[in-house]
Amino acid sequence: MARTKSKLQAAALGGTPDDVEAAFYEALRVGDLEKLMACWSDDDDIACVHPGSSRLIGEASIRAAFEAIFSNGAQVPVTPEHIRRVDSVASAVHHVLERVDVMSPQGPVKAYVLATNVYHKTAQGWRMVVHHASPGTVGDAQNESDAPKVLH
Repeated sequence: MARTKSKLQAAALGGTPDDVEAAFYEALRVGDLEKLMACWSDDDDIACVHPGSSRLIGEASIRAAFEAIFSNGAQVPVTPEHIRRVDSVASAVHHVLERVDVMSPQGPVKAYVLATNVYHKTAQGWRMVVHHASPGTVGDAQNESDAPKVLH
């Protein structure tokens, strides 16, 4: 059974795909399941793929996966470092290089994830319909910083 987002949650997200994306990453960082799920569309066909995992379809399976990630108060120390955007009137695709700070036996290290976030403009405003994440590398981060700052 899909949970209905309150109008207050929907209004709190703002009016652009960037606002929804910022709310999504903030919810990951603080481990707030309700705030994270408020970023998603109510559409039955929303999809999420975590690095190395299979595709999750629908709000219930996506909620369950993030609930498992956040269990015991866990938070995801993720920061979107580079975002490439393709925005149109009613949809937006953001290719994101995410930096995840993880603790290894040798101490803190930076891991990278390549994510594609897709947003649609709905009656409730912009909402995420797809989050697809794959393992990235340090090379991905270096390539992003070498990329030209101005497109011609």
